[in-house]
Amino acid sequence: MVDAISKIAALYDVERYHELHWEGSFEEYLDIVRRDPRVTRNAFERVYDMVVSFGQEEYIDNKKRILRYPYFDDPIDGGKDAIYGLDIPLMRLVHVLEAAARGFGPEKRIILLHGPVGSAKSTIARLLKKGLEYYSRTPAGALYTYEWIGLREFGLAGEDDTMPCPMHDEPLRLIPREFREAAIRELRLGDDERPVRINGELNPACRFIYQELIKRYQGDWAKVMRNHIRVKRLLLSEQDRVGIGTFQPKDEKNQDSTELTGDINYRKIAIYGSDSDPRAFNFDGEFNIANRGIVEFVEVFKLDVAFLYELLGATQEHKIKPKKFAQTDIDEVIIGHTNEAEYRKLLNNEFMEALRDRTIKIDIPYITKMSEEVKIYQKDFSRERIKGRHIAPHTLEMAALWAVLTRLEEPKKHQLSLLQKLKLYDGKVLPGYTQDHVKELRKEAKREGLDGISPRYIQDKISNALVREEGASYINPFMVLNELEKGLSSNLTGKEEVRARYRELIAIVKSEYDEIVKNEVQRAISADEEAIARLAANYIDNIRAYLMRQKLKNRYTGKDEEPDERLMRSIEEKIDIPESRKDDFRREIMNYIGHLALEGKKFVYSTNDRLRRALEMKLFEDQKDSIKLSAFASDIIDKETQAKIDIIKDRLIKNYGYNEASATDVLSYVSSIFARGDLRGGE
Repeated sequence: MVDAISKIAALYDVERYHELHWEGSFEEYLDIVRRDPRVTRNAFERVYDMVVSFGQEEYIDNKKRILRYPYFDDPIDGGKDAIYGLDIPLMRLVHVLEAAARGFGPEKRIILLHGPVGSAKSTIARLLKKGLEYYSRTPAGALYTYEWIGLREFGLAGEDDTMPCPMHDEPLRLIPREFREAAIRELRLGDDERPVRINGELNPACRFIYQELIKRYQGDWAKVMRNHIRVKRLLLSEQDRVGIGTFQPKDEKNQDSTELTGDINYRKIAIYGSDSDPRAFNFDGEFNIANRGIVEFVEVFKLDVAFLYELLGATQEHKIKPKKFAQTDIDEVIIGHTNEAEYRKLLNNEFMEALRDRTIKIDIPYITKMSEEVKIYQKDFSRERIKGRHIAPHTLEMAALWAVLTRLEEPKKHQLSLLQKLKLYDGKVLPGYTQDHVKELRKEAKREGLDGISPRYIQDKISNALVREEGASYINPFMVLNELEKGLSSNLTGKEEVRARYRELIAIVKSEYDEIVKNEVQRAISADEEAIARLAANYIDNIRAYLMRQKLKNRYTGKDEEPDERLMRSIEEKIDIPESRKDDFRREIMNYIGHLALEGKKFVYSTNDRLRRALEMKLFEDQKDSIKLSAFASDIIDKETQAKIDIIKDRLIKNYGYNEASATDVLSYVSSIFARGDLRGGE
């Protein structure tokens, strides 16, 4: 019988382990470079290649070509950190990475993600770090560093025989600058498409060892490489502090710039005899350990000024200044993020003009498309995560609707309401409005998406509703909207005008929800497909006879009769077709039927959305009296009515995602609306 440890061990891929932990000589590494020059790429090239390795998709949005990068769906972690609705800002970010990878200038800048709180800035940085870790473990993303071996006999590393390169340098930096170009040419490393460039010098510790060994071997560089260099695969890892760093501001009294560039190891001074010996220095600051990869600065402008000065050389010259040592080369992507208040402070600080000049700002706004916003909440409150609790249909959508409304600016032109503007942004078609109008609306709204309610606020209030309503079997839009409204007092203290506007928007959302559920209940009531099909056939027969100036035979009396104008108008009025436009609408339907016939296809009423809605509303109006809507809210219901109500509830559960309790409540709610005489459904 196989023991438990052996079973677990069988899952471990030993072959892959050896591949990822390859070690070899400098000569063998040169063969690797000759076969695949990509291993020598700089950090910007590697980050850009990582993103595009997951593909790119192109689509047109308001006549603008957009490149979408699937990597930001987080394929590595199954969508855990997926980013929604920010295709344009992400496209700008990738364009900056591409320009930097090509050496066009952005490689000498801090990439600054700027936007309101909760707009996914940290998530974008986290995705880039996560992707780089993953990419370094793939054949396409392989990179290498080296370590010094055989040092004990020369007394160069204390009691140790080996010394890893403390900053994970590219092994080709071991080739002296004066004959690098000749070496690349003679060894045929790289080509026009995949050039090999050797930039930068050895870090102080490796430079010290190198010079001592060259001296011992009297200038024989080949012996130094053969006897004392071992090249190895480099796996980037934030957890292991290899190639990926994160720096977070702390209390000013506890901040020390050595956290960025490393510090003296006082214990080793006793071994090496001097604090200026690089072997007695810990090259473990965030800039040091992030070499070859990426370093993230969280809330970068909250850093002490001393830290900000360190950023100047790190960005422009790709150099840092460790204490007591010369300027040291680094190769890393520097990405920071900040909110608007902190960024304004930078703009107003004349002493930080140099840093402003070294910054590429990429705005990361809130989402302004409702369908994208709702994806955030669907991910966070999926059935698996809420463990048996039921969220009634439209609950997350109404929360997302309100969130997006708070972020939009009132339209200045075109006599649009804010809700209509939201629908246009979300890709809905409104009569009389085109993509050009949407483009114009976006252009005139300079700060759209930079103000408003954060997704975090919505997430917190949905969580509150789930906990607060624990006795209930579900939560609905009103429960969540009430939580959202209650939270405004504590979240917007001193901003009464903003609070009042947000409350008005909640009223708009409730009104929109009324229209949606009225329409839904109407469709559930009139979901008799056979009855709608008969009504559709009757309507088509009548408009055909009307347009061809013919009469219809009454199937009961057998007499020829004029087309039933009252029937036709009772359907058309449901979707606001005026008397003056009835002929146009009827011709449109008949032309559509004729076009289908030419293609050998049969007309089905449901393929025309406007006609379908009109027929459903007409059937609903014909049936509502027999179903006794007022009975929904009554405690005394006869068996026949109860049977009809049960059928409608079943349709709501089966077709629209309600559970028993939420279906019962929504029927009661809609019946109260109809009882007030508001019989028109939403469109």
